[in-house]
Amino acid sequence: MKLKKLSLRTRIFLTMILLVLLASILIAGVAIYQYREETKDYHKERLERKEQNIKTHISRVLKSRQNTWEVKTENIPLIFKEEIGNIAEIHRLQINLYDLEGTLLISSKANIQPSEKDKCIAAEILNNLSHTLEINSITNTPEHRFVDYHKENGETFQSLYTYINDRKSKPLAILNIPYLENDDFLTKELNEFLERIAYAYSFVLLMAIGVAFLLSKYITKSLKTISDKINTTRLEKRNEKIVIHDTSEEISTLVKSYNSMIDELEESAVQLAKSEREQAWREMAKQVAHEIKNPLTPMRLTVQNFQRKFNPQDENIDKKVDEYSKTLIQQIDTMSSIASAFSNFAKMPAQQNETLNVVKIIKLALDIFNEDYIHFQADDDEIVAKMDRTQLIRVVTNLVKNGIQSIPEDSENPSVVVRVTSQNDHINIVVSDNGKGISEENKTKVFEPKFTTKTSGMGLGLAMVKNIVETYNGSITFTSKKDKGTTFTVTFPKALHHELQ
Repeated sequence: MKLKKLSLRTRIFLTMILLVLLASILIAGVAIYQYREETKDYHKERLERKEQNIKTHISRVLKSRQNTWEVKTENIPLIFKEEIGNIAEIHRLQINLYDLEGTLLISSKANIQPSEKDKCIAAEILNNLSHTLEINSITNTPEHRFVDYHKENGETFQSLYTYINDRKSKPLAILNIPYLENDDFLTKELNEFLERIAYAYSFVLLMAIGVAFLLSKYITKSLKTISDKINTTRLEKRNEKIVIHDTSEEISTLVKSYNSMIDELEESAVQLAKSEREQAWREMAKQVAHEIKNPLTPMRLTVQNFQRKFNPQDENIDKKVDEYSKTLIQQIDTMSSIASAFSNFAKMPAQQNETLNVVKIIKLALDIFNEDYIHFQADDDEIVAKMDRTQLIRVVTNLVKNGIQSIPEDSENPSVVVRVTSQNDHINIVVSDNGKGISEENKTKVFEPKFTTKTSGMGLGLAMVKNIVETYNGSITFTSKKDKGTTFTVTFPKALHHELQ
């Protein structure tokens, strides 16, 4: 799980636990490091003490033997024949004496009674003496002293080499003290210390878990309250301010900022509501003007056509007058519905769901257009559906008018085709034209109320068409290619939703 996905409460909790764990690990590491350093110092100082004591003891032996044996390198085995074992036993260390060339003169190995491990160590050192003894190292150091370190089977060994001088400070022999670094006691103390530390930090860890839980809960409680308030904040309703007592300065600042935002939000909501009402009136005025203009233009053309072709002697004059009258009455009814809607604050005319022959109604709607390139096609002469007559006419006239407006005036073969098909429980009305088409950037704006009609022929009417179609649980889609044309497809259910069920 990524840290970003964790809640603030969980982060605080984990952080405090992690700090305790890191502190315990750090202290344990420091303790182990300190133990190792103290162990090194302990063995170094112990070997130095043993060296000093043994050298002092050897000096006393040499003084006491001056009258018996001449103090020189060749007599060392005779001088220390009886004393070497006593010295080793007193100091609990093996002692080897070499001449200045590195040849063993005498050793306490046969006299001292060390532990079995010490015997093995001493034997190993004696067997490898010719390889480890470095005379030059003793000679070249200011202290005339050399300590050889090596490890074997996990144990650390030291082997000290230093001069034994006569009374004239002249080197007499080389003293070798093999020394095993036995850390059992110190290791035991370290383990006991770490065990106590583990107990202490286990208790601290439990305390930290409790404190972290309570602290994180306390901190996030205020944030949870703020979060709940923010989630319920809405522009359209009156929002409550946050009231939190006994909280931190940071949370208090956040609460004040939120409450200040609520005040500004309410003021903005009032201004927005006022602006929306004004905008609604402006949009309604545009839509009403547009919808009234739609039938007025065909009506004017119909009257003009009637004036040109009126012939009282025509035997079909009564029939033509009746058709012209019906066409004008339909458009007048449409304008009347729009006027009524405007008086009801931009509400669409109430649906009058009549049983209609959709084919017949669309034919009548197309009669108001004088363009001879408008073609109508239908699967059957009669396709029945329950719809509002006025709204169906508005849908068809808007789509056809948009198709006409999209065709350039210099087009050689203009064409607008209206097709009506029936499929199961639905009716499809397809309006195709071979006009300019719709550009890609304008395709998402086709049904927007403010979309202009001057270039593509698609204006505010399409927004109202979409509203009418969706009121009937229908759908409207389109396909378009630039300079090839556009096809709108409207799908209506033949009956209302509850009737279909």
